[in-house]
Amino acid sequence: MHREFKDRGLTVLAINIQEDKAHVAGWVREKKLSFQVLLDPQGTVTAAYQVTGTPTVFIVSREGKLVGKATGTKGWMTDKGKALLETLLAP
Repeated sequence: MHREFKDRGLTVLAINIQEDKAHVAGWVREKKLSFQVLLDPQGTVTAAYQVTGTPTVFIVSREGKLVGKATGTKGWMTDKGKALLETLLAP
């Protein structure tokens, strides 16, 4: 998703919950991720955003407003998911 839409303004930030840096770095390399992965070793961000399951996705507009939240695996790269991203990324 990031690779396909990054040039249109999509930013993806992943926040890893309570795993050590070396473990996360190895996983990022193995998966060849193209987006930034941040660490939340104490669970501070997780608690602040009331994350109750993973993955949790927050969709934030260009203006910084929360426009959506999804918990669990979703079909972001299905036709329907891509249409949503296209709409959100429209100028």
